[in-house]
Amino acid sequence: MTGKRPIGWPLLVALTNGRARISDERLSAAVRDKVILVTGSSYGIGEATARRLAAAGATVLLVARTEDQLQLVAEDIRSGGGTAYVYPANLADPDAVEELVRTVLAEHGRVDVLVSNAGKSIRRSIADTYQRFHDIERTNAINYLGPAKLVLELLPSMRERRSGHIVNVSTAGVRTPPMARWSAYLASKSAFDVWLRCVAQEVRGDGVTTSTVYMGLVHTRMSEPTPLLNKMPGLTPEQAADQVCTAVAERPHNITPPFVRPADAVGNLLRVPTDRLLESYFRLTGSKKR
Repeated sequence: MTGKRPIGWPLLVALTNGRARISDERLSAAVRDKVILVTGSSYGIGEATARRLAAAGATVLLVARTEDQLQLVAEDIRSGGGTAYVYPANLADPDAVEELVRTVLAEHGRVDVLVSNAGKSIRRSIADTYQRFHDIERTNAINYLGPAKLVLELLPSMRERRSGHIVNVSTAGVRTPPMARWSAYLASKSAFDVWLRCVAQEVRGDGVTTSTVYMGLVHTRMSEPTPLLNKMPGLTPEQAADQVCTAVAERPHNITPPFVRPADAVGNLLRVPTDRLLESYFRLTGSKKR
């Protein structure tokens, strides 16, 4: 967000998006000497998370498509005394995911924690999507199919060792009433959310746990193209990374922003009125009549 912020803005951010913060000491005790793979770690939440985990003593495996940017992040981590390795990969390519996991397990022997953070956001009306079916394909490839493939490749070694943790960096939008223009994005994030919750029931007995961070608004490159979001109270990438690191260390079932539960309850109890209200908002903000 740019411009002058009103008095009380930090409190408003905390009340809407939460402010989980784990101490450096607690985080270090939980992750020191652990091997943690972080997807989408070239920018934003993933980069901030990787930096904090490395500062706490974890061996961080940086995964994203942009090798040059990953190298810059890794070099900066190493210059500060941390340990980071770069693994450029396109998670939308199943063969690339298989090769990634083969290489990582061969070079490090294990992955103690997977932080599934990589994601693609698209905000577009359905009228503008008639000739853009690839929007649905791309969001599913990055937000659902790619993360699911990565989990499938890592789970056998985790279950064999009877140890592992998977952190899904999701969005609060999968827990609140659906909104116009976000169909492709929210559907893909919801798919992986439900898939992982089902899987969790099968692997918990083998020592593998899962946590989901239903992340509120975070001001990153991904949200920047949407002017409305830039005006709303949101977290910095570092504040968001605090929540992810809390999930890594504490292993809660989920971390959810304060506004989600009442919004979810209202959306379920008053489903039709809520739907009509959001429909009216869509029309007032420039719907296309096609």
